[in-house]
Amino acid sequence: MDLSVDKVKKSFSVQTFGCKVNTYDSGLLQAQLTREGFEHTEKATEAGTYILNTCAVTAEATKEAVRRVRQIKSRDPLATVVVTGCAAQVDTGAFENLKGANLVVANSHKEQLGDILKKYHASSSAEKNSPQVYKSNIFRNGALGAGGGAIAGHTRSFLKIQDGCNSFCTYCVIPFGRGKSRSLSIRSLIQRVQELHRGGSEEVVLTGVHIGDYEDSEWKVFTENGERNGRLEELVEAVLEYTTVPRLRLTSLEPVELSEKLFELYQSPRMCRHFHMSIQSACTKTLKGMKRNYTALDVEQALNDISNKVPGSFVGMDVIVGFPGETEEDFEETYQRLEHLPWTRIHVFPYSERPGTKAIHLEGKIAPAEIKRRAQKLRQLSSQRYAEQAKLQIGKVKEVLVLKKKSAMDEGDMQGLSSDYWPIRWTNESHFEEDSSKKFMIQAYQNHPSRMDGWLVGQRV
Repeated sequence: MDLSVDKVKKSFSVQTFGCKVNTYDSGLLQAQLTREGFEHTEKATEAGTYILNTCAVTAEATKEAVRRVRQIKSRDPLATVVVTGCAAQVDTGAFENLKGANLVVANSHKEQLGDILKKYHASSSAEKNSPQVYKSNIFRNGALGAGGGAIAGHTRSFLKIQDGCNSFCTYCVIPFGRGKSRSLSIRSLIQRVQELHRGGSEEVVLTGVHIGDYEDSEWKVFTENGERNGRLEELVEAVLEYTTVPRLRLTSLEPVELSEKLFELYQSPRMCRHFHMSIQSACTKTLKGMKRNYTALDVEQALNDISNKVPGSFVGMDVIVGFPGETEEDFEETYQRLEHLPWTRIHVFPYSERPGTKAIHLEGKIAPAEIKRRAQKLRQLSSQRYAEQAKLQIGKVKEVLVLKKKSAMDEGDMQGLSSDYWPIRWTNESHFEEDSSKKFMIQAYQNHPSRMDGWLVGQRV
């Protein structure tokens, strides 16, 4: 056998689309394939196999993956293109007859990718004439993908604690891509956090499809106040008690998932004062149509509670505009309520129809131009608030985490992230050392030249 050809077959790259859970899964795939003799390359143009870990949260996300398959094959006709992830599970039909896609490996079979690739490379040319599809019922899949989270050269790690979702919101297709909610055990996660810290991670981000659903039914702790079950609060408490990672951060939560216990845990200096709230709307009528399990008053209480109980926190939010049935009055209710509540930044999502969801059949569709107008108006509110909050940081001293270890020797500005989630830049210094002070005095706020948000400028103290 030509050894150079064999080497090309074994080289692979991974491109990640979508959420932080996909980032975690891509890391797992990379580690899995490396253990099985494949060779990872950061330069995609040098890979023999291109793995696309796709997203399906919108129809456009699937179209983006289709375009990427065609681009790769246009540039490198001999490449092996593997489509995996949520779009492979939900929109299998978009890829199973797509010229250029060699393997379609749904989430139900993602953990078998190494064996699937070996089988594919060993198959005859005739068997490779059309895409080979690997897919089964995702709701029967109990796999969780333990042991991931590490990214070479990075000081932050995303650790998946939970996968799947039981909510079935009317606009969302993710349960059909990820399956039912299931969680890793607290004991295994404690061990993994320590491993990540020993490997160089100074911050661990606990992530999942719906971390508010987290539950370890085997974790029972008896105290003078009674029995505590293994919910998210117990996981956070255990990580703080039994690990030494300096910084712990949580991803998206819903308003009704903020408990008094969780607020107590945020008093720890190791807990990053950062909340990302998945609210989607601040109008009760719209929330009901989305099948969210809370009201606009719950949104108000959650944001006010964060402001009062964990003051100084960075609060980001997800909001959908233009949902079917959202009248101008409904949108204005959301806008005006948020205008007077405490938060830092809004991630605005213009509603787009997603095949496979119940919302696509709802009445009261909003014209695309009107959706765009509403999105722009809310983004302007977010940009104004973000700038106001950023300028309030000037003069403060913040603990900053350098985002990449090796960037310390790079020329030009360096980038870091404060515990309270502000992006910070500063001019590199030739005498920078890994163990030097990471405290920075914030001197200015600088707008991004092409985006609505910017960053803080700091100087080491």
